Amino acid sequence: MRIVILVLLLAGVASLFSGLYFVYKDKGARNRAVISLTIRISLSLLVFVLLIASYYFGWLPGGRL
Repeated sequence: MRIVILVLLLAGVASLFSGLYFVYKDKGARNRAVISLTIRISLSLLVFVLLIASYYFGWLPGGRL
């Protein structure tokens, strides 16, 4: 479970930087930055839900990741 959460966090960071790249490259002409940042928010929410579920089901010990 730790590896899944770390991979999702890294994907969220990659999506954040791709959104930054699209903001500077497109200059508002396209909506690729919005899509990229929407993906980042979705990944962050998924990580949050996975952490709560992991703690609830005992997949992660309390207090340590």
